[in-house]
Amino acid sequence: MSRPELQAPPEIYYGDIEAKKYTQNTRNQQIQADMTYRALELLNLPPEEPAFLLDIGCGSGLSGEILDEEGYIWTGVDIAPSMLEVALEREVEGDLFLQDIGQGFGFRPGSFDGAISISVLQWLLNAETSHATSSPPHRLNRFFTTLHSALRNPSRAVFQFYPSSDDQIQMITSAAQKAGFGGGIVVDYPNSKKAKKVFLCLFVGGGGQQQVPKALEGEEDEDSKARFEKRRERERGKTRNAKRKSVKDRDWILKKKELYRRRGKEDVPRDSKYTGRKRRTIF
Repeated sequence: MSRPELQAPPEIYYGDIEAKKYTQNTRNQQIQADMTYRALELLNLPPEEPAFLLDIGCGSGLSGEILDEEGYIWTGVDIAPSMLEVALEREVEGDLFLQDIGQGFGFRPGSFDGAISISVLQWLLNAETSHATSSPPHRLNRFFTTLHSALRNPSRAVFQFYPSSDDQIQMITSAAQKAGFGGGIVVDYPNSKKAKKVFLCLFVGGGGQQQVPKALEGEEDEDSKARFEKRRERERGKTRNAKRKSVKDRDWILKKKELYRRRGKEDVPRDSKYTGRKRRTIF
């Protein structure tokens, strides 16, 4: 069976039925979680610090759930209305935008501390019409140029995608470099047909000091799978037992409010001596 991006445009392929089917599939959930965790590793954000991330092609919010678990604030964009509708039904935490990423972004410069994208870039490699603006090079250039502007300096953007040829990889990396990005391709488990995954790790700024992360070598083993599974189970357990480290202390709230102000959000409460104070339980 051919890849989904070869069958129809995403907003058509992921209709109401397919969107719910995709989201409820446990294998898709596993893959999305694994790839999101790996993307965050490559993003290499400072530990224990809040960050505002852009989830490109967020779909129904499967990757967004991992961002929530890791304590990040995020905004998601997707071109498929049915996928976003499922995300709303699932009450995901991130803000959602209906957006054709091939037309670029309209976010203010320096809005995001980083960006991730799972299984999306390959959708930009198919022209839907014969018009020049629908050509893959034009859409890629528009996408990367506006994304570069929306990211703060320094920062990273990590994309997991499924190229069908080396020519496609070259087209994507060339467009990213033309837009001002540094970085390159990271191929995990390059010798495995089943476990091989391709990531594009891009840098904004940094004075050329940032190095492309090392890929995972050999074959994907049970230890690797168990690592992600244990991590998810640990997070679930903390949530169930209400023992997860509190992220609502005074410092966290102040940083989160500052992020909201940077995003241009209105009516952010003023800081005061009462910010983040504990209140007695009322029965």
